[in-house]
Amino acid sequence: MNKSIPVTSCDKPQTPWLNVNEAINRMTSAVKKTQETEVVALRDALNRVLAKEIISTINVPPYANSAMDGYAFNSADLPSSGENTLTLVGKSFAGIPFEGKVKSGECVRIMTGAQIANGTDTVIMQEQVQVNGNAVTIKSGHCKNENVRHIGEDIKDGDTVLKPGQQLTPAELGVLASLGIAEVTVQKQIRVAFFSTGDELRNVDETLEEGQIYDSNRYTIFGMLKNLGVELIDMGIIPDDRQAVEDAFKQAAKNADAIVTSGGVSVGEADYVKETLDKLGKVDFWKIAMKPGKPLAFGFVDDAVFFGLPGNPVSVMATFYQFALPTLKTMMGLNITKATVVKVACKTDLRKTPGRTDFQRGILQTNEQGELVVESIGMQASHVLSGMSKANCFIILPQDWGNVEAGTLVDVQPFRGLM
Repeated sequence: MNKSIPVTSCDKPQTPWLNVNEAINRMTSAVKKTQETEVVALRDALNRVLAKEIISTINVPPYANSAMDGYAFNSADLPSSGENTLTLVGKSFAGIPFEGKVKSGECVRIMTGAQIANGTDTVIMQEQVQVNGNAVTIKSGHCKNENVRHIGEDIKDGDTVLKPGQQLTPAELGVLASLGIAEVTVQKQIRVAFFSTGDELRNVDETLEEGQIYDSNRYTIFGMLKNLGVELIDMGIIPDDRQAVEDAFKQAAKNADAIVTSGGVSVGEADYVKETLDKLGKVDFWKIAMKPGKPLAFGFVDDAVFFGLPGNPVSVMATFYQFALPTLKTMMGLNITKATVVKVACKTDLRKTPGRTDFQRGILQTNEQGELVVESIGMQASHVLSGMSKANCFIILPQDWGNVEAGTLVDVQPFRGLM
């Protein structure tokens, strides 16, 4: 039973805010995939997006072979009851097949992956026979084609194996290698520039002085972009100087397909980022009905797509995963699939105010009964970045929900499924 009841609250937004799904749809609809492609060596294709379909020109496997170490013979020699003794006449190893034809009453020793000898169609694993010199005794209870991998059982000549828009994982690299493909046509990587602004920010190798903090957002943005598989342009920290900010945006727009920044996107905020965007770009400043991460900027600076993420570190990650990630995937030409969401029982009470979709940080795990459950990490403040490290999922609470009691079924979005 759902123990969270939609309620009305005086804290609910009084002005129209975009809901999460509407914002995602607006952003992904505003961009197009890159039209540029390139041919790369197979090992360089990992995590790249396939641009042309792959049609097999061979069968995989190209010949019938054994799935076990054992003995190959013709199924006509299988005893219907009792046992039958066959004469061992040779061996078939992987890469060194048996030459000649196996006759009735004969068998060959065969290893896993070795070609099925002419005249045989069945393999019994070595643990299930008795061997005495060249005499191999088999018992009843086996069937024709046992332990045999057939021609084209995996992939047939002419099959469409991979389609454009697929990201090439280690499994796809192996499939391509099994077809003898050494090079593959992929979408050209999009270039993403990112930087931080603020006189208070310092790099991790610098000593902090009074009123200064380390720039953490640029490192989380770097990590999320790196996992995505784009070409990175790290422009560092830009000081709070009107000309420096303007020059940074001009340089980013000139050299990149997309720009990602954090902070300085609240409507009416007195900084040079918003002022510069108003001058150079076509950017909308939105309030999203989500927590963490209400302020968000999206649009274009010249031809580059711009994502202005909130400044709080948890908000940076939440808004990147929910909005920037699907939009960048669209630009990459990647087939978009919705992130995995599972409904599980929550072990802990959750505090929530109605009005915004809440992405709380949680730990998804299996309990002693073998059931998936989730629990809160505790403090959910948007500045507590360590909570993202402790968590392995978002607990997604709908916009109109209030507080949630332990035992309620909630939607959970595992971090692992986001990338």
